[in-house]
Amino acid sequence: MLHSETARTTRTITAALYSLLLAMLVVNTFWPSPVEGVSIVLMLTVKLLPLLPFAWVVFRGHNRGYIWMSFVVIFYFTQAVVTAWLSEGQPVPVFMAVLTFALFTIAMVHLKANRP
Repeated sequence: MLHSETARTTRTITAALYSLLLAMLVVNTFWPSPVEGVSIVLMLTVKLLPLLPFAWVVFRGHNRGYIWMSFVVIFYFTQAVVTAWLSEGQPVPVFMAVLTFALFTIAMVHLKANRP
């Protein structure tokens, strides 16, 4: 249940960032080139499975689900920062770090805006 117009806006932004994160995880699996000798299905499962249960929550704007999704996004942020550091600032890992940070931040803003 959304309690304000700001909550509707933050829910929309969160849904867009969440969708972009899922898309970027899929793109990173195939580009620049898939890892040799590893199943693509397995890689996609490992990357997407922790985030997919939150799809319903994100698009509905439920506070408790946003809290749990934020815990999971912290792991993706940590992985993106480590990858960006080890790749010495390549654009894709840096973008993933910024994207996960933005998703976490806007989810927290949504929780603040959607308080009953």
